[in-house]
This record gives sequence, C-alpha cells and structure tokens, in this order.
Amino acid sequence: MQALGFIETRSLTGAIEASDAMTKAADVVLVGTEKIGSGLVNVVITGEVDAVRAAVEAGEAVAKKLGEVYAVHVIPRPGEGIEKILPTI
Repeated sequence: MQALGFIETRSLTGAIEASDAMTKAADVVLVGTEKIGSGLVNVVITGEVDAVRAAVEAGEAVAKKLGEVYAVHVIPRPGEGIEKILPTI
C-alpha cells in the first residue's frame, strides 16, 4: 500500500459521487466505505501517492457540489498494520 486517501461527507449520495469521481480520475482502488452515523460516510481509496492525491481532489470537488464535505486527507506510505482497521467492500 503506497498511499491512502479519505473523503468524509454528510450524505451517502455525496460519498457515492465522490467514489465514482475518484476511481475515474486516477488509477486508484476503492478500499471501502464506512457509515459513521448522523449521515456521515467515509470513503477510503488506495494507490500511488500522486494518483491518490489527484483522485481525492476530484472526489472532493464533486462531493462539495452535492453537500457537505467534512474531511479530506491523504496518508502517503502508511505504516504497517494500518490495513487491519480499514473498512472492506
């Protein structure tokens, strides 16, 4: 795993649209989604660092048009074992 990207939105629709935009914008893999509660949904992707950055930017832009984006983050070269806490599809 070379990088992880996260987008947290207030709606499922925003999360789905962000996921679609991210996977179309760059060569990334959708790791999964996590429903946080109170309408918050977190989307996680993985791939090369530059691809993840580009994908997260594209996903954020689309999600902002549909509703609220609460968090956007990229972790380059995450530490070993981090995959144990990631959501799965």
